[in-house]
Amino acid sequence: MTLTEQIITVVMVVLGTVLTRFLPFLLFPAGKPTPKYIQYLGKYLPSAVFGLLVIYSLKNVSLVSGSHGIPELFSIALVVGLHLWKRQMLLSIAGGTVCYMLLVQFVF
Repeated sequence: MTLTEQIITVVMVVLGTVLTRFLPFLLFPAGKPTPKYIQYLGKYLPSAVFGLLVIYSLKNVSLVSGSHGIPELFSIALVVGLHLWKRQMLLSIAGGTVCYMLLVQFVF
């Protein structure tokens, strides 16, 4: 990329970041109630994203060849256990990812 293209790229990324950070405060000021649709999204979207992540992670698992899905099963059990114990989604995801990578690299 030329210097001009690099500058344009950086400016666009900065504008996109600033826009996504400040737009919610402009659309939903502190004095006005939050619309029901936004409350609905805030309530159900995290669970939907987590479910989508599980489906995406398991889409290529073969139960009849290779490791037969054993690393995935152990990692899912760890994710569920961590989430029930600590109730922190990022900790659960990170723990399951580390478990899976260790099992695939060193055991299976």
